[in-house]
Amino acid sequence: LAFCRGRIVRVPKGPLIRVLGTEVVIPCSVSDYDGPSEQNFDWEFSRETDFVRIVSTWDSTFTSEEYQKRVGRGDIKLRRSSNDAVELVIRNIQPTDQGRYKCSTPSTDATVQGNYDAEVQVKVISDGLSVSGSKARSSSSLRLSEGDSFRLRCSAITTSPEHTHLHVTWQIKSGSAWRDILSLTHEGKFQPGPGYEERYRNGDIRLDTGVNDTYRLSVSQASSVDAGAYKCLVSEWVRGADGSWQKIQEKSVEIASVSIQRTDVVISTSNVSVTERDSLDLTCNITTDRSGIFQAEVMWYFSASPDDTLSDAQLLLSMDRDSVVSDSTLISLSHVDRNSYRLLVRDVDVEDSGYYFCEAAIWVPLHNGSWHKVVERTSAPVSVVVTALEPVYDVFLNASKTPKFSDDPTELNCRIRNAQDVEANIRFTVSWYYRQRLRSDDAVTEELLATMDADWTLLPGDRSRERIQNGEIIFSKKSADTFSLRIQWTSESDRGDYFCVISAWSRHRNNSWVKSKDVTSASVNVFWATQDYTLTVEAVKLKPFFVAGHTFEMTCKVSSKNIKTPRYSVLITAEKPLTDQSNPNGTTRIISLNQDSVVRLEDWTDQTRVDGVVLEKVQENEFRYRMYQTQISDAGLYRCVVTAWSPGGGGMWREAVNGLSNPIQIDFQTSGPVFNVSVHSDSPTIYQGEVADLLCIVTMEGMALEPDDMSFDVSWFAVRSFALDREPILLASLDRRGIVTQSRRNGSSDLSLERISPLEFRLRVHGCEDHDFGNHYCVVTPWVRSATGGWQREPDIKAKPVFLSVKMDVLNAFKYPLLIGIGLATVTGLLSCLIGYCSSRWCCKKEVQETRRERRRLMSMEMD
Repeated sequence: LAFCRGRIVRVPKGPLIRVLGTEVVIPCSVSDYDGPSEQNFDWEFSRETDFVRIVSTWDSTFTSEEYQKRVGRGDIKLRRSSNDAVELVIRNIQPTDQGRYKCSTPSTDATVQGNYDAEVQVKVISDGLSVSGSKARSSSSLRLSEGDSFRLRCSAITTSPEHTHLHVTWQIKSGSAWRDILSLTHEGKFQPGPGYEERYRNGDIRLDTGVNDTYRLSVSQASSVDAGAYKCLVSEWVRGADGSWQKIQEKSVEIASVSIQRTDVVISTSNVSVTERDSLDLTCNITTDRSGIFQAEVMWYFSASPDDTLSDAQLLLSMDRDSVVSDSTLISLSHVDRNSYRLLVRDVDVEDSGYYFCEAAIWVPLHNGSWHKVVERTSAPVSVVVTALEPVYDVFLNASKTPKFSDDPTELNCRIRNAQDVEANIRFTVSWYYRQRLRSDDAVTEELLATMDADWTLLPGDRSRERIQNGEIIFSKKSADTFSLRIQWTSESDRGDYFCVISAWSRHRNNSWVKSKDVTSASVNVFWATQDYTLTVEAVKLKPFFVAGHTFEMTCKVSSKNIKTPRYSVLITAEKPLTDQSNPNGTTRIISLNQDSVVRLEDWTDQTRVDGVVLEKVQENEFRYRMYQTQISDAGLYRCVVTAWSPGGGGMWREAVNGLSNPIQIDFQTSGPVFNVSVHSDSPTIYQGEVADLLCIVTMEGMALEPDDMSFDVSWFAVRSFALDREPILLASLDRRGIVTQSRRNGSSDLSLERISPLEFRLRVHGCEDHDFGNHYCVVTPWVRSATGGWQREPDIKAKPVFLSVKMDVLNAFKYPLLIGIGLATVTGLLSCLIGYCSSRWCCKKEVQETRRERRRLMSMEMD
């Protein structure tokens, strides 16, 4: 496939049959090419042999003189559909345009592969399609009533020399665009347009063929959507060389204009406002131009929203076509005249506020005596507002306690004043809101802190829910006309505007409470002046010069501003060199002291010097850090990380600001020896059951040391993979005191670790198994005796791993199984022979008694 790959230029499979005077579009595309994504195309034309250049996408001088005028007028042009495809467009094609068209692409490939042009034959035929409508004048304009039926006709015929099929589509224009109603496709299938599928399945819309090439559209149960201009659209199709259908031309003719007299259902009044305990009077009017016999069916509905459907709305009353009304106590429905129906609701309540609408259906009698529903309409909803007798009152909000500093209490009181017309059926509740005040002009929405329902149940908002549960915010009702909000410990996020909303609730007939009025108070601003927190930390090294083994000591002095009664927590960190393998991240947390003066060791892991670091509080703003018996591995940059805390609510401490001191460096200048470690094995490949010897050899460069002045901690590790992509497993370790520690093993093999010379350590794996393979290496920690007699720990040294391969001895592995198998087979065979012999000798033996024969001479036949 790779050798066969190359540029492919494609055009439609010819011949392409097109009608005289129509527009022709010939696509051309290229694929599997190299170079830029956007390709260029050249088009040429030939009637017999020679090709004439038409147009090009990249060369404006490509067009020959014969086609320059048509290309200049835009009758022939190129239309790019993508980077690798164009379309040749020829308007008003003529018989002289019949011939071969060639599409070619200039090469942008590194090598010449594939085809760079393609040809297609175009055949131009005469126009033989004719479309006409009905000749009767009365059919050009139809005026119908809603629910009637009508028919429209059009004629279509073709005399094309080619074998073509017709596609007939009936269309309607009710606005600015034509919509498809029903089509008879060129393949002989009926296809309803969008929105007409259900009516086509019900038989309300049909398309029939008749004599003289006529196509009849039948519409039953006409509605307002069927009003408009009707057009018969006929297109001619021909099957191409590739088997697909191609449309070659299209014609249309307008048949008729249909108008539908709509039946409307309206309520005589618009929005209505009624006082509580009065009566509500609504009238439903049906507008229709029908003069014959018909009956109306009316239903009144109620809904809380104007967008509710009939299934969601509540049915109040109904009257069928026989004027039978459903029963109701406080609601009545009467027939005022032929087209009017009155709804009367007595003693209205606030719950009766909402949207009312009526639904009417028109029934007409049929020839067989039955009734048929021709139209059904629903009126627009009418808004009805029942006004309650609202109480009159004012709301006043004041702050009885305002904070001067952070964490001070805040208390706001919301009072009801000048209350009038307050009956026993009136109840007051409160809602508290918070609005953040910004310096810019950005609009800030209110946040609900808490609200009360009609039962005086407190409903906290999202902003204050957790603080209310913790008791930090308290809502209370001090008296019948006073509600209180108290913030126990006010924080900076609580600064802003606060206001309250007093709601009045009225009791209804069913003992339910409905909110009748809301009054909002003026806002109260809670604010106090604050300044940014500042924290400065300075680290000082008390002893400028010291050597390994001595005590390192530094102090951290802290100063802060704008923090109320601060306390400090201190953390000592060390930034080790990147060569330190014990901490590859670089920064180590050593020891900390919190704001309550509790000391804690963080990442200090040296068990031999657990008491080697001390952090103490010298003064309120001064802290001292000591490190005893410093090691060379302690070299690095030491800092103080200080956090300032201020008193918070509920006796808690709140973090105010963090600070970092300047670094103090510990650097040991030493010219001691340099240690190197390597792993060696005489036999890295062994068989199962044998002993593997691995040597860890320490070499020393520079200053020579006596064996008593140096010691080593040796640890052996194994990685059970070829590529060192797994975690290492600790096998065994030997500390500088000669104590050997082995890890737990799952197999039957065993380990031994010993020191064979001052600088050589041997690891033996006894009875090796297949799971003992892998990369083995040792990690050595040198210890050097200093001039003061103390031991100094050097950085860890890791050796390059050696791969240990464990093979299986095939002969020894199969020797014993073969001998055991042969022995068992021999014993089984001998035992089978013995069982067979014994069975045939004793168990299966039978005594056969022979019949005794008398010895007599034969008698002659004469004596017989």
